[in-house]
Amino acid sequence: MKKILIPAVLLLAAASFSACNPDRLEIPQKGVVLPEEFYQTDEDCEAAMVAAYRGLIANVCNEEGGSIYAPFRACFDLPGDDLYAAGSNYGDNDFMRDMNEFTFSPNTAVLVNCYNNLFYAMYYSNIVIDKFKNGLPEGGPTATTKRCVAEARVLRAWMQMMLTLGWGRPPLVDHVLQFFPLEEIYRCDENPEKPMSHEEMLEWCAKECEAAVNDLDERQGMNDKNGAVKVTKGFAYAVAGKAYLYAGKNAEAKAALKKVIDSGNYDLVPTDRWAENFHANGDCNEEKIFETNLVNAGLDWGQITFSGTWMESNIWGWRGDHFVYGGEGEVGDNPWKIRTSIDGWGGLGVPQYFAEEWLANDGPESVRFKNSLIHIDDVVYNTHYGHAVDNMTLEQKKASKAFGIKVDGLYGQSFYLAQKQAIRPFEDAWYPGANQRFNNFVIMRYAEVLLLYAEACLNTDDAAQAKWAVNKIQERAGSKTVSSTVTLDVIKKEKKFELWLEMCRWPDQLRWGDLEKSKLAGSDVPILYDKLHRAPQSGDQGIIWENGSEANSRFYTVSTHAAKDNGLDVGFKAGKHEVFPFPDISVRQNPTLNQIGGWAAAE
Repeated sequence: MKKILIPAVLLLAAASFSACNPDRLEIPQKGVVLPEEFYQTDEDCEAAMVAAYRGLIANVCNEEGGSIYAPFRACFDLPGDDLYAAGSNYGDNDFMRDMNEFTFSPNTAVLVNCYNNLFYAMYYSNIVIDKFKNGLPEGGPTATTKRCVAEARVLRAWMQMMLTLGWGRPPLVDHVLQFFPLEEIYRCDENPEKPMSHEEMLEWCAKECEAAVNDLDERQGMNDKNGAVKVTKGFAYAVAGKAYLYAGKNAEAKAALKKVIDSGNYDLVPTDRWAENFHANGDCNEEKIFETNLVNAGLDWGQITFSGTWMESNIWGWRGDHFVYGGEGEVGDNPWKIRTSIDGWGGLGVPQYFAEEWLANDGPESVRFKNSLIHIDDVVYNTHYGHAVDNMTLEQKKASKAFGIKVDGLYGQSFYLAQKQAIRPFEDAWYPGANQRFNNFVIMRYAEVLLLYAEACLNTDDAAQAKWAVNKIQERAGSKTVSSTVTLDVIKKEKKFELWLEMCRWPDQLRWGDLEKSKLAGSDVPILYDKLHRAPQSGDQGIIWENGSEANSRFYTVSTHAAKDNGLDVGFKAGKHEVFPFPDISVRQNPTLNQIGGWAAAE
């Protein structure tokens, strides 16, 4: 019989109800084991580690309870200069727009949830470490306890690293916190016992991974799928390398990342399989260093429903109800053909300058480019509608109002739409139109390791190895640019394109100081229109035609600045936005936790 552990946080919650319903708490629960009776065996240790993986999925890769977005992804993607927080119109998806346009505050839900959820997930890792760091109560360390504690330490180090990249100098939580009385919480740089700077906090994360690595399993070759969905030596060295690099320890970063490369357990998938990295058919492939897996976390079917990225696929999908589908109600014998191509809420917009820079670098035939962005012409004219319009010539289609973009336009969109993270209904979900996507959530893949390694090599005067790593990325991408000389600018571009929407761009912008476009965030947001359904109007500002002139174009964009018109102070502000603010409620509930940076005077 499975034993069910009542976590300490739930016991605390139960205590608050006991005064009102004392009799109800006296009813024995079958199969329930209290904490003091648990954590006794290797089996208990394994169960606690499964709970840690489950906590990671439920709190970091999604949000416990089934939110419509993953706060972690939103925090580390949306402030970047390579996307717009779009939607049906201005005012839709405000929780994402606040992040994208820098109007967030210590009370912004995305930030509060991401910060809290990282610590919630860390709690489960700390349980494993605290309860089993000395082995079993009777018998001491075993192979199981040593491995599980090592896995938990690396998970905790990764979460602490991400908190440090986002919040600058967050509290270090390296044990299960005491609730009664409430344990004092300090920023890491104000900890009276061992103060640590931002860089020292990152070094701590790296050293934790290195200290744990000997007790971890190693992935057993590139075809070992189990080795991609749990913490292994490869992931530990990858996290250590990233933390060292962001701390400015280039030699240490290079050494750690080289261990991942030299292991022979990972490789880039071939060019023709590039896109599978983001879909279910690519789960656990040779490129995955670590990704979360629902089954690995011990979730049953009902729990999987609410622990996948529930409805997030709708946010990243195109704004389906703003497209014309070959005539209202006339969609042929298979309506899902349309939804396969066009569906969602249109929450992600692609800046035109970003698309043009990528196109110039990769060329139109690059597999990476073609599987990440798609031009509006291809969306409208090459979608299979399951209707007579499919038989029209291109010229007939260009003049037809049977399809295109409705009068409201596409808010926050340029002439290119995103498709890298768009759901594939027959692969990633139950069925077309389903809100859940069940492909694994990628924490790190080998492409990032190579690019981190290239930068560490460049910073240690190893130009040859930097070139080797960058060329592997460029050649696999099918890019027309294969650099003969690698500079930091080349590495920046490759990271920006290869790792787009993978929670890397914003931390990179900060450490490199590439913030000019972020200073203008929210000042000019385009709306993409179709002149056959909405001709330009007298009040339109900054009209840009798809092919340079109205005579040669069907689609055009209009500049808007509704956030500024509504009095919002948009855009990155130096001295403030280099770090996210601690949640206001955390500061108020913890008198020893001082607000960070330029947020000290925030409401």
